[in-house]
Amino acid sequence: MKAIRVTSFNSPYEIQTIPVPSPTSLVPHGLLVKIVVASYCHTDGMVSSGIFNTSLPCTASHEGSDTVVAVGSASASPDFDFKVGGRVMCGLPLHPCGSCFYCTSAPETFRQYVRTAVASKVMSGLMLMGALRMPHRRLELGGRLGHLGIQMAKALGLRVIGIDARDEGLELMKSSGADVVLDARRGQEDVVKEANDAANEGEGVDATLNLSDADSAAGLACAVTKMHGTVVQIAQPDEVKIPSQELVVFRDVRVRGSLLCSREESVGLREHVAKNGITLKTNVFHGLDSWALLSLCIRGR
Repeated sequence: MKAIRVTSFNSPYEIQTIPVPSPTSLVPHGLLVKIVVASYCHTDGMVSSGIFNTSLPCTASHEGSDTVVAVGSASASPDFDFKVGGRVMCGLPLHPCGSCFYCTSAPETFRQYVRTAVASKVMSGLMLMGALRMPHRRLELGGRLGHLGIQMAKALGLRVIGIDARDEGLELMKSSGADVVLDARRGQEDVVKEANDAANEGEGVDATLNLSDADSAAGLACAVTKMHGTVVQIAQPDEVKIPSQELVVFRDVRVRGSLLCSREESVGLREHVAKNGITLKTNVFHGLDSWALLSLCIRGR
């Protein structure tokens, strides 16, 4: 099969031919999935630049989906609800431990077939859902995944303020249903005032999900969050820059991360998306056209 692979750090991807995993190599609760759609994540850029010191060669992408073509020996078990021909989403974990949602390694999906475990998850939606599950009344979102988070938050009954610094992003937030949309290019002072005016009678938003890598984004996220509120840092810049004395310590703003949900929450995410008609704006690339994909990502599109 064909696969897009990282063969050396900070170098272009290579398209290689690698063996299709054998169905006999599956663990009892394993699946072999034919990949039709795989997405490019910010984490892929981190892998290719060597931040995780990943063993090479490594196939790109950890977000794939489509059709089950083989199942492990546990398929006869009454609690095994996956069948050949079924459609699934695959994500980070492979062979999860079963006692927590950390896992030992990751299947990659910029290839035609992949082995995966039945507890797999899809990264972006699950990171957002994990963050949105915390108790909030009013929420602020910013960044390119913001339009997905806005729809998910509105479906949960939250009031949402969207912040971006791109015309395209601002329009997308509006069309995604944000109650208020603010332009970060106006400067922190104006954005904070407008966010406060729109939430909690001038106190600020209950929680902020930061999905932007911009240097000023994490600090702005804290600034628009009310005292004792929560900032969930989902973006992955090289350095998260927050003026701690002004924005965190004296206002008791808590900063935390979000990674993945449990398998049960994954099922809930799927149902949440289907029930509420949540859609994702995508740029589709056919075949193994990695150059066109990366070019668009580099330009922030």
